[in-house]
Amino acid sequence: MKIDGTLMASPTEVGTMAADLEKAGFDGGYIFEGPGDPFISTSVAALGTTKIELMTAVAIAFARNPMNLAYLGNDLQNLSRGRFTLGLGTQIKAHIERRFNMPWSKPAARMRELVLATRAIWECWQTGGKLDFKGEFYSHTLMPPLFMPPANEYGPPKIFLAAVGPLMTEVAAEVGDGYFVHPFCTDKSLNELSLAAIDRGLEKAGKRRSDFSISAQVITATGLTEENLDKAKFMAKSQIAFYASTPAYRPVLECHGWGELQVEANRLTREGKWAQMAELIDDQILETIAVVGSPEEVATKIAGRYRGKVERICPMVYEHDMTLLEELQRQIRSALDTA
Repeated sequence: MKIDGTLMASPTEVGTMAADLEKAGFDGGYIFEGPGDPFISTSVAALGTTKIELMTAVAIAFARNPMNLAYLGNDLQNLSRGRFTLGLGTQIKAHIERRFNMPWSKPAARMRELVLATRAIWECWQTGGKLDFKGEFYSHTLMPPLFMPPANEYGPPKIFLAAVGPLMTEVAAEVGDGYFVHPFCTDKSLNELSLAAIDRGLEKAGKRRSDFSISAQVITATGLTEENLDKAKFMAKSQIAFYASTPAYRPVLECHGWGELQVEANRLTREGKWAQMAELIDDQILETIAVVGSPEEVATKIAGRYRGKVERICPMVYEHDMTLLEELQRQIRSALDTA
């Protein structure tokens, strides 16, 4: 199993952070779309490293179009010398329509078509064939030689999709190379919702499980001191409450009979009471969704929850402390190696 780290930093800092993860022995680095563009940060991280795999985890697909994504993916695959994975997610309707001013409809079907269109563009560039993609949402039929990059010597990048609901998870398995398990996940929801949908998607595409990778992003509250652990717990509770407010994520809560938590969390977001949201998350909910404790304790919990189910693990910690990260990575590898 590969162990990845998070690169939550501005472009001015992400190169150093990526180099730190690479030196510490992490297999990959995940760059998120938040207050900046993830592709710029990925470019900086690629230039500052030589071995670590780099993934957007995730870039917002519907804020862009297949041609944008094809050029970005191709350039970053070249820049990283074959180490880039294009990780995509949908975001939610309000953000797509009101923040990005882009269309929203039939998200699972749209995502499926977006991936197929992006691959069609790459295929055109790799083979020199005619571009002729026509779908319900996207149409790409023009590729003059002036705008056509040469075939990528590393091949097109892989595409991973993030999902929570069953339809989008099926799409990830059907047309993607891999699947990002959303951090808002429990052992029960992973087994009953995500893995079952992945099996359906793979069957639909005639793919084997060995053809597909699952990457689990895990909310991880840990620290080397009690003070740091307490801070990490608060940050984890705040993150869980934010995710819980999203109606599309309610099925995870309903697996445990906590569906009404979504209503209350959503009410607080609409009222702008962000500071109070962490209070909704008790220790039972925290430890069901996140892994909590010392590096050794969380490593044991991660191994117990994900061994044999996923190919990659990304513990999401809230402090870029390399002493902590190196210890956490060492403990996870030790726990995974333990029979």
